[in-house]
Amino acid sequence: MTHPWFTASASPRVLAHRGFVPPDAEGIVENSVAAVAAAHAAGARYVESDCHVTSDGVVVLFHDDDLRRVANDPRPIAAVTHDELHRLMVHRGGLLTAADAMDAFPTLRFNLDVKAGAAAGSVGRIVAPHADRVLLTSFSDERRRAALAAARARGGEPATSAGKTSVLRGLAAVATGSAALIRRALTGIDALQVPERQGRARIVTRRMLDAVHAAGVEVHVWTVNDPADMTRLLDLGVDGLVTDRADLALRTVAGRA
Repeated sequence: MTHPWFTASASPRVLAHRGFVPPDAEGIVENSVAAVAAAHAAGARYVESDCHVTSDGVVVLFHDDDLRRVANDPRPIAAVTHDELHRLMVHRGGLLTAADAMDAFPTLRFNLDVKAGAAAGSVGRIVAPHADRVLLTSFSDERRRAALAAARARGGEPATSAGKTSVLRGLAAVATGSAALIRRALTGIDALQVPERQGRARIVTRRMLDAVHAAGVEVHVWTVNDPADMTRLLDLGVDGLVTDRADLALRTVAGRA
């Protein structure tokens, strides 16, 4: 049965990476209220974002574990309070918490990457009532499973994409060519979200896509910002593009209809 997260649009899907910061935008940073609103306004139905937790336990949408890049502040996210972070983000597009994201953008599907172990349980509990429009993931399968368990304990069943260990297990199974091993490796997984390449090794190939699709799992590729690359990957058969340029990706997908 297809999880409701996947029903917001037909494949291929455009996942707005950390929202959308238009090239001519001034003062707006990724993962902010303004960035998610811009993705929504551009026509994106899926937003990829990241979860950290503040010192007072509030789950916020933030990629880095500190404020250096976004606010020229060396403090870790875990060392600042929600109110402090809110003040820092006022002139950068506005701080968006995970709870506020669910309420403020009720028509969006969210792809949430749990970046901090301390955030996992809280993320799961927050998204549980909205599980039909949330996909949970993490590079750490331990964090991903902890978030899923917390959501399930509250009666929610989010979609999920594989963590690093599960991705490697799935790719190893693909290399064997055994459909049974591939299905076993990808049990409980709705999507593989991977880069096209890792160093010199190509991850996304026609063989890989065919094998993963046969197991009923989608493949989303990150982070794809060039329209030529978007077209090439869509021609190959990928199911989703994670992109900083949601505007270009949506235009590219629409042009293929």
